[in-house]
Amino acid sequence: MSLNTQIFIAAVLGVVFGFLLNLYPDTAFFDSSIYALTILSSIFIGLLKMLLVPLIFSSIVVGVSNLQAGGQFGRVWKITLICCLTTTTLALILGISSTHLFEVGKGMDISLFKEAMNQHQTPDTLTPGSFLTNFIQNTLINPFKAFSEGNVLAVVVFAFFVGAALVKGGEKLQGIRQLMQQFFNMMMLLVGWVMKLAPIGIFALLAKLLSTEDMSVLSRLLEFAVVVTGTTIFHGAVVLPLLLWIFGKMDPITFFKGSRTALITAFATSSSSATLPLSMQCARDNLGVRPQTAGFVIPIGSQMNMDGTALYEAAAALFIANLIGLDLSIGQQVIVCLTAMIASLGAPGIPSAGMVTMIMVLQSVGLPAEAIAILLPIDRILDTVRTVVNVQGDMMISVVVDRYTKEPEVTD
Repeated sequence: MSLNTQIFIAAVLGVVFGFLLNLYPDTAFFDSSIYALTILSSIFIGLLKMLLVPLIFSSIVVGVSNLQAGGQFGRVWKITLICCLTTTTLALILGISSTHLFEVGKGMDISLFKEAMNQHQTPDTLTPGSFLTNFIQNTLINPFKAFSEGNVLAVVVFAFFVGAALVKGGEKLQGIRQLMQQFFNMMMLLVGWVMKLAPIGIFALLAKLLSTEDMSVLSRLLEFAVVVTGTTIFHGAVVLPLLLWIFGKMDPITFFKGSRTALITAFATSSSSATLPLSMQCARDNLGVRPQTAGFVIPIGSQMNMDGTALYEAAAALFIANLIGLDLSIGQQVIVCLTAMIASLGAPGIPSAGMVTMIMVLQSVGLPAEAIAILLPIDRILDTVRTVVNVQGDMMISVVVDRYTKEPEVTD
């Protein structure tokens, strides 16, 4: 039985058990069950938190250091970076805007996470100047202090510097680069071990949530799923094709016909990494992208250009805040967007690591990591749609980059 199937079954059982506990409050069975569920969920969430900082650090260092090919494809790299940042920013704006527009999760006040929220202090208002000052003061700090305090944004900034230094050092730092790659592989192995406990942790989290809260949270979850899915499809069916038509001079019908094999595979596997060979083949053979461009842009895009993931994580953070009854300031929403962008850049193309990066986004504004329990029952379904958009964006950017980089100096 696959892990996804186990998680689905655990989620269903957790909902059923939570509903049954809700029928028998103020009993010894209820109290003992809540105690046991609290221990199990705390172990699972604690393990995820334990892996968060080293996983994010090693992932970003390895990702940046592997971009040393940018020295050979200078112009290709610059245009690729601009395209990735542009489409991801548009996806973030869409995700935040749709959640505000439909007020997803508004009107509820889940008390289960209040204790976790009480430990976090954030200013009520932030002016642009004070936001910038606080951002600099909280990110450009001693990296050892950032590691010990779990300051994810500061760790990310330091990781970018380390990765850039490894690129600049070239062969002289090859040993450190290999060490970081091995460290990252070890972290992914640890994540795999923790994910074996995911069905138990998810069962405990959902059962505890539904035994102590109003069951109407399920209807709000369905509402969120519909809004996020619709917004993601809009980004993939309207925004990206429009950008392709304007900057790539390719009509959307031609693009979708040429890329449908990769898109269908992405939908079926929910893995941009597994779809990578097909994406490159479709770009070369069906979309007319030069092999050297497709071979550089699409692998980089599979790590850096995750529009669907960024949109989902930003919208999910705002949805959780609405459920808890927390009004995020403009400054906090900017932090959510920045963290979601960074998380999408550094997230490996596997579902288990996505759960860890979702915690990173939640904790950036003090939202409780335990709140991922609300999202997990629908995450697998939503993952199929956002993976399609991720893969679509990679191939679209390869078309645009290829059009703007056909000069002789970038054909070596």
